[in-house]
Amino acid sequence: MFKGKKIKLRAYYSNEVERVLKLIEEDNLRDTLSIGTIFPLSYEFQKSFMDKNLAPNGELFNFAIESLETNEYIGGCGINSLDRKNSVATIGLWIGKEYHGFGFGSDTLRVLCKFLFEEMNIHKIKLDYFEFNEAGRRCYEAVGFKEEGRNRKELYRYGKYYDTINMGLFKDELK
Repeated sequence: MFKGKKIKLRAYYSNEVERVLKLIEEDNLRDTLSIGTIFPLSYEFQKSFMDKNLAPNGELFNFAIESLETNEYIGGCGINSLDRKNSVATIGLWIGKEYHGFGFGSDTLRVLCKFLFEEMNIHKIKLDYFEFNEAGRRCYEAVGFKEEGRNRKELYRYGKYYDTINMGLFKDELK
């Protein structure tokens, strides 16, 4: 278990499927998470994802995010890909909308990045976000991530095309 000031990262619990679905399906949250077509997640699909994450999967970790104050599940984060040769990890993060604006996202990122830098000896951490996700951008920049590139009009969402932005972070940049 890895703790920050507001959250702890822990394993998923098998009885949290309905809570995860409630949070991830609300208010178009998933629109900010996947470049693919967004469709409703089934209970079975989410349970399968969580069952896979109950046991370690090599070095690709997915964590449940829990509020330290309420002990509630509030979101998820993890390592989406890992390039061991170059010591580069690509991460992802999501927090339920009702928890936005309270510092849970930046605290989660700091804890996850510290884990990657100090426990896994990662040299660089990368993430991508969609240009309409201003809250995400502010969170990433607050932790120290820097824009490294832009894929112009790569995402089709809401009837138009948007840029995807690539960001990176080195250990000495972590705020």
